[in-house]
Amino acid sequence: MLTKIDLCSMALLKLGEAPIQSLTDDSAAAQLSRTLFDTVVDALMSLHPWRFATQQLELIKNTDGNFLIPSNVLRVLRSDGRVIGDRIVCSSDKINIIAITKTSPEKFPSYFATLVATRLAMEFCIPLLGDQTVFRMLVALYESELQSAKFIDSTITPVDKISDFSLINSRF
Repeated sequence: MLTKIDLCSMALLKLGEAPIQSLTDDSAAAQLSRTLFDTVVDALMSLHPWRFATQQLELIKNTDGNFLIPSNVLRVLRSDGRVIGDRIVCSSDKINIIAITKTSPEKFPSYFATLVATRLAMEFCIPLLGDQTVFRMLVALYESELQSAKFIDSTITPVDKISDFSLINSRF
């Protein structure tokens, strides 16, 4: 189970830097970690409909006649209504949405944790090292890991059992 500190330390290790012990340290690495972690992770989670972060939510109409999108929702993937800002407009009294929601680092699968660490390393590279060559190498690594992570995530599906198919039944 990884934490924010673990993921930031993994990013720093990719840069050849020492890991951090706390996000409240006075070091430049801890300050970058504190400042960038949540924004970088939210952006990565919004980038793709990650299965581990996808949830179905039921919303109830509020007093102004709209549905307020919960604050933990990063991206609405499907909705019965029209999304306008932080609200959904729909004539129903209840709606279901499919959304990408914020997920704690402890629940990140390994393919996503590695992707987060590499993206953080990219963000940390110029402020900490100032090295464009290392930055370009990290960009290439990130793009490769992103493609792999999307593939792994998109192929994780439960196998649907074919329950009543006449050709299978006639075979037995």
